[in-house]
Amino acid sequence: MMMGSQERSRKKIHIWKKAILHFLLCFVMGFLTGFTPTRRSPSHVTMLLSSPQHVEHNHPFKRSAPVMNGEKLVIIVSPTSTRNKLLRNVLLTRLAHTLKLVAQPLLWVVVEPKSHDDHDPGVSQVLRKTGIMYRHLVCDEDLRDEDEQRNLALNHIEHHRLSGVVHFAGLANAYDLAFFQEIRAIEAFGAWPIAKMRANRKKVMIQGPVCDSSRVMGWHLKKMKNQTVEMPPPIHISSFAFNSSILWDPERWGRTFSTQDAAQNSVKYVKKEVVEEESTLKGIPTQGCSKVLLWELNIAIQL
Repeated sequence: MMMGSQERSRKKIHIWKKAILHFLLCFVMGFLTGFTPTRRSPSHVTMLLSSPQHVEHNHPFKRSAPVMNGEKLVIIVSPTSTRNKLLRNVLLTRLAHTLKLVAQPLLWVVVEPKSHDDHDPGVSQVLRKTGIMYRHLVCDEDLRDEDEQRNLALNHIEHHRLSGVVHFAGLANAYDLAFFQEIRAIEAFGAWPIAKMRANRKKVMIQGPVCDSSRVMGWHLKKMKNQTVEMPPPIHISSFAFNSSILWDPERWGRTFSTQDAAQNSVKYVKKEVVEEESTLKGIPTQGCSKVLLWELNIAIQL
């Protein structure tokens, strides 16, 4: 009887040892798992949207734009060209170095027309090296007209309701960094003078608003011989910015897309609103729009 009792005791001890060992193994595995880094989203994601474009961006895909330190998001839209790819990449890099110095949050939307060269990763390579938050839209259609590319970018901003201040930045633009802080203060629409540099003509031409303090009173116009001035007058594409919510919530600003054409041509619609707007159009800088913070270099004609 005693031998049987001892045998049962040894079996119970063995079972308890196995249970304790299993518990310890589970505990150690759970403890170590807590220190294991979770898998992160890839730094670059390529997606195909329902609209005719490929999108590449360097952060997880979100419908809403990030807000940092309470600052308003600046959305920079830049069309590109395929005519002079070497110069295009140089100018992209130059503009990227400027944007990298701008306080966050900033989103760079770069539009690239369809390339017939399947071995031309130039724009993607430049963007991936910038360290800037970007979205790279590659047209499935051969959109060489820059306004068509801008419309594509605005459609993307509208579709994903990216909330911020939109500015059209040409690759040949040069900036005073104070410019970007100034446009963050825009609530609805803003405009400023732009200096067009023509080195071969040894002169500078100013385009943009004429202001009284921050109130826009009129516009600098090109000299036209024997031509009537268009109404609304033509304004430079880089001489204004606007709140992106006007694209998907125009009624908030007391505006509506009156025709189907206006809805399809967002650039034309926004230009018209900027020129016709009075109560919410802000002149920049606020000291009478008297300081130039943006220059367009004549290398633009070579693109």
